[in-house]
Amino acid sequence: MTTAAVAQETRTAPEDYQSPPATIEQMSWLVGQWSGSGIGGAAAMESWLPPTGDTMVGTFVQQTGEGGIRFTEHMYLVEEEETLVLRLKHFNADLTGWEEKDDMLTFRLIAVEGCAAYFHSLTLRCDGEDGLLAAVRMKSDGDEISELVFRFERVD
Repeated sequence: MTTAAVAQETRTAPEDYQSPPATIEQMSWLVGQWSGSGIGGAAAMESWLPPTGDTMVGTFVQQTGEGGIRFTEHMYLVEEEETLVLRLKHFNADLTGWEEKDDMLTFRLIAVEGCAAYFHSLTLRCDGEDGLLAAVRMKSDGDEISELVFRFERVD
């Protein structure tokens, strides 16, 4: 994981940006089990199931340095209005949610380029032959923008 003062892997778009046409089939490269290091060098894993209808379900697990669960994410990659949207919710180790009950984070598609999907402030792309890079742009204390970059290797 690297943190940078200026985001380089993620992209942003204005609120009135129209997402391009895209289908869930374009994301078939993402299906599988992925493992790597995450926050603070602790182990992290991401899994994506094959599409069910117009939706792919994914999970992310960030471990503590001692091997327990720090937090998880439940993700839906959805084909909607002829484009893709990624929605996710965070959960603490005791399964209490970060977001309010009916709220979630929503990332609008900016571009699909081969083996990469760029959403507003979130990137999923191939990283070498059997790697996955996941990056998210976020605000830290104050207004400073940082980027978390996770690198995973396919394990299935």
